[in-house]
Amino acid sequence: MTREIKTNSNLEKVLASGAFAVTGELGPPRHCSAHEVEEKAKFLVGNVDSVNITDNQTAVVRMSSLAAGLLSQKAGLEANMQAVCRDRNRIALQSDLLGAAALGINNLLCLSGDHQKFGDHPQSKNVFDLDSINLIQMVKLMRDDGRLLSGQELPPEGRPKLFIGAAFNPFADPEDYRVHRVAKKVEAGVDFLQSQCIYDMVRFRKFMAQAVDMGLTEKAYFLAGITPLKSLGMARYMKNNVPGIIVPDACIDRLKGVPKEKQSEEGDKMALEMVEELKNMKGIAGIHCMFIERERDVKSFLEQAKLLPRPKV
Repeated sequence: MTREIKTNSNLEKVLASGAFAVTGELGPPRHCSAHEVEEKAKFLVGNVDSVNITDNQTAVVRMSSLAAGLLSQKAGLEANMQAVCRDRNRIALQSDLLGAAALGINNLLCLSGDHQKFGDHPQSKNVFDLDSINLIQMVKLMRDDGRLLSGQELPPEGRPKLFIGAAFNPFADPEDYRVHRVAKKVEAGVDFLQSQCIYDMVRFRKFMAQAVDMGLTEKAYFLAGITPLKSLGMARYMKNNVPGIIVPDACIDRLKGVPKEKQSEEGDKMALEMVEELKNMKGIAGIHCMFIERERDVKSFLEQAKLLPRPKV
């Protein structure tokens, strides 16, 4: 799959080269100290092609993705800044995107955002002036056509050259609609997509076969989400409490069969088995590692997956 490179994004260059890409994730702290961002970044530098900087994930107040993104880049990472539609209208979103591009951020993940009722300010008012598909269209308009949503033209040197990303979830209901929602994001102009955490490989295989048949994987890069289960308790919690995630009974039973102190190791083994299959799955261009508060384990996992060193492009 050969595509024109539109930005200065390292992630775009890795994907365009045909290498199997690896992205990571860094959650900003719930305070203003830069030290936590810098400490997390140490475990990711050199081990991922870019790192997602989450935007008030789970609707909890955290350091802004723009500020944490800039800190992560100063620490040696390439930021993939998230932007959610829950908290900002189109004016604020366009302003933030111009600012991010001016500060050297080259990747943007467009998300609708978790509903505020799940966070620490449930009484707050949501915005949702746009949804994730509208946001993708807006960023593409700014980058490729040099125009704001108002129609105002941007000078050629003032266009935000952002590599446009979005999320996809093959596991939410209704199942048959999932690939069609992704098709809308591809039509809107998304460049790459990162999936929700994968545990149900049967359903994921079915989804990817549909995406390949529809030609979607020829128009955008698909990255598969990997979050190792660190315990039986985590597996049960994800199964019973996290919408849009399916943890098959086989995963639960496998963790039941090992001592508690060995469950994290077994969870990593299951994830590594999935990565091996994903490397050879048609339409998959890489993985997205979401090691929640386990950034120090990313390097070891990727070494075991034979995905280090990362390519230089």
